Amino acid sequence: MNVILIAVCVLGLIGLASAVILFVVSHKFAVHEDPRIAQVGAVLPQANCGGCGYPGCSGFAAACVKAANEGSLEGKLCPVGGQPVMEQVAGILGMTVEATAPKVAVVRCNGSCENRPRLVKFDGVQSCKVQQMIGMGETGCSYGCYGCGDCVASCKFGAIHINPVTLLPEVDEDKCTACGACAKACPRQIIEVRLKGPKNRRMVVLCNNKDKGAIANKWCKASCIGCGKCQKVCEKFEAITVTKNLAYIDAEKCKLCRKCEEACPKGAIHAINMPPRKPKTEEPAAQKTPSIQNTPTQNVEPSKAE
Repeated sequence: MNVILIAVCVLGLIGLASAVILFVVSHKFAVHEDPRIAQVGAVLPQANCGGCGYPGCSGFAAACVKAANEGSLEGKLCPVGGQPVMEQVAGILGMTVEATAPKVAVVRCNGSCENRPRLVKFDGVQSCKVQQMIGMGETGCSYGCYGCGDCVASCKFGAIHINPVTLLPEVDEDKCTACGACAKACPRQIIEVRLKGPKNRRMVVLCNNKDKGAIANKWCKASCIGCGKCQKVCEKFEAITVTKNLAYIDAEKCKLCRKCEEACPKGAIHAINMPPRKPKTEEPAAQKTPSIQNTPTQNVEPSKAE
């Protein structure tokens, strides 16, 4: 009986000592979290898409609180929640946030089955990354879309799908949050998150081919050949640059005049959400009437009767 009592007492003392040690250690090494982190996290959409550049919404909330302690929220943006959510975050932290222009994912490839015929049939794993690793593709263009749908699988919002006719991904602008997950999933960096533009209108070069014009034209009918005609007509605004045989339009400088669209001989430049152009009507030829001032005069003497 005494042995059992002694054992119980010893175990009780060990437990009590362990509890005291844990209590002291927990208070000595305790990490006190700023309560504002939880408050910011509560207003975030909890999509954990990584579009903000941080590991999930909790990481973004901690980054916002840290930035607020430093005096500015510049560079912080939740692409899913957008401006309304950022205004709530700023209100919690007692800060102000600048308005940001909305963005959307754009697929910069127009290599449909019609423009870019398939040369082979790939029977392996239907993954863009797999085809990129083994250096294969079903077409001759080494810059175009694989069409396997890695971008579709990466989108948590169902904003992108593969068109069954063109075999190219298409973005639903109403669902797209510009989180950039599809752009990260694309091994050929075809998808770009761009400014939506005024009234959702924008000019985009739907090509990513950096080959020389003859090679690019050989594999795709709608490829950019780097001729520079679009850049020439945009000299006033300098919104277009041609680098490595590929034209690119700066959305911030573009004035949506659509002159580049007319100048492109390959139709690689597309006007998105623009109203249809009015058909050009030929002006009637002006009737040419001789001008009295311009008509040479001749002095003709009246004939004398014999």
